[in-house]
Amino acid sequence: MAMTIAEKVSYIKGLAEGMKLDDSTNEGKVLNAIIDVLGDIALNIEDIDSDLADVTDVVSDLEDAVYDLEDEVYCDDDCDCCDDDCCEDDMYEITCPNCDNTITTDFEVISSGSIACPNCGETLEFDLSALEDCECDCGCQE
Repeated sequence: MAMTIAEKVSYIKGLAEGMKLDDSTNEGKVLNAIIDVLGDIALNIEDIDSDLADVTDVVSDLEDAVYDLEDEVYCDDDCDCCDDDCCEDDMYEITCPNCDNTITTDFEVISSGSIACPNCGETLEFDLSALEDCECDCGCQE
């Protein structure tokens, strides 16, 4: 197994201590200062690696959330007709010709063929014959 940077710096520090560097000489002072700086760098790199691992986890979670949101916004990947406006999850606005009330409903209600206007009770009928040519499996012909 490869040594970490901190382990390598500790090894060098041990070698220097074994050499019994004299802190009173200029060479000893420089080598000890270099070893101290290497130790600080090794600690900073460990902190950066830890922070990077945390950031990677967060980015991965965000990526998953974005993919889930795309599935919700742009329709289900299992449906081949997302661009044909016949997915079950789409909402439709219908204006009653009798009272001009606007009704928002989903495809399941429209596929029943007709509904009563909740405002005036007028029966609103839907012509679904244009959907007969749709060859998808989203349920729009059911």
